[in-house]
This record gives sequence, C-alpha cells and structure tokens, in this order.
Amino acid sequence: MNIVKQIKHWKKSDLSDLETAEILIDKKKFLHGLFFCHLAIEKILKAHFVKIAKTIPPKTHDLIYLLKKIDISLEEKFEFHLAILMKYQLEGRYPENLISSPSKVESEKYLSTTRELLNWLIIEL
Repeated sequence: MNIVKQIKHWKKSDLSDLETAEILIDKKKFLHGLFFCHLAIEKILKAHFVKIAKTIPPKTHDLIYLLKKIDISLEEKFEFHLAILMKYQLEGRYPENLISSPSKVESEKYLSTTRELLNWLIIEL
C-alpha cells in the first residue's frame, strides 16, 4: 500500500466534501450539508489513521472511534462538535433516526466549526 497516495486521497476528498457541504447549506439543504460536514471530518480522520497505522482505515463512520484510534487530543468544543455531526451522518444513512432540520444559523455555525476543525486536522497531518 502506498501510504502517501492513501493520505492524499483522503485529504483531497475531504476538501471536496466540505465544498459540497457549503453549497448544500447555502441552498438551504441543511441536513444534507451537515452530512457532508461529517463526511469531510471522517475522511481527514481516516487520513490521520493511515499516517499513524500505515494501513487502510477501518470501515466505520464513527468519528469518536476514529479519534480514539489516532490518539489526537482535541479542544472540548471540537469533541462536542464530533458528537453533533454524528447525528447528521445517521440521518443520511438510517431513516429510522429522524431528526428535525437545524436552522440556517445552526447549520452555518456547524459548518464554520467543521471548517475550523478540518483546517486544524489538515495542518496536523
């Protein structure tokens, strides 16, 4: 396995997912936008996993689990944000976990925090 290529793959697609989240939230597709926020963070965490473990990341969508596997300490606000994003990945995959759509203000706040966290994780990579 080419570690550099794997990391580049995950890193490239996380930025694309963040851009998609921005577009969706701008178009008032808040649940879908936040699903893509989750996806962006999931992918950068998987890039970190590849860097540390030198193997393909686990097939999981659990951000908390991935964070524990890579042993990176986050500010409390970012750890809380991961838990928030977990709600929105479930909504996108499992309709029995229906949640109400967040407001535009909430969605933009979550997008901003996702962008901040993603940028920090990219720098740490």
